[in-house]
Amino acid sequence: MNFLAHLFLSGPPHSTPYADVLLGNFIADSVPGKQLENYPPAVQTGIRLHRAIDTFTDQHPVVRRATQRLRTAGYGKYAGVISDMFLDHFLARHFSDFSAESLPDFTQRVYFLLTARQAEMPLRVQQFLPHMTRHNWLLGYAGLDGITRALNGLSRRAVVGSGMETAVEELQANYTAYEEDFRAYFPQLQGYVADFLHQSIC
Repeated sequence: MNFLAHLFLSGPPHSTPYADVLLGNFIADSVPGKQLENYPPAVQTGIRLHRAIDTFTDQHPVVRRATQRLRTAGYGKYAGVISDMFLDHFLARHFSDFSAESLPDFTQRVYFLLTARQAEMPLRVQQFLPHMTRHNWLLGYAGLDGITRALNGLSRRAVVGSGMETAVEELQANYTAYEEDFRAYFPQLQGYVADFLHQSIC
């Protein structure tokens, strides 16, 4: 769900396997189990990276604290999904703190690379990629309106009563707390990903 963070963490753009790792990281949620073996090695690295990021995030105490806050607010099993969206919001909002590239330039470059590889993606991803690029989801995450739209879309695909469509109200009510969670967690995730890629590609 948190496309921006996954795409941003796919490695230095100048690295040789970057486009493959980016592709794998992007499609990973639609590649179950050992189906990753159907892809070239560097794409497999991207899929494994995505799974490693998810595991690191789910187990991180700061993220668990944020997720528990959301559960307490009534979002139950969807707390993790909502937390991921909040993290993308803060990454988008503070993108210049983590990248010399502007968020608009990053999003357009990534859309171009992904669209060029669209035929290699699982069908489900092929179908939503044009919608993602046309409506510029990644840039939209920087604003509360964009996060609201994303959560509304997720709510329509979830069971009735998930409450995700109201989660921005929780974000606004406890904005500083969630922002502090992001600031504490994200640099640690960056360090973890750098080590993962170094060991996987070197």
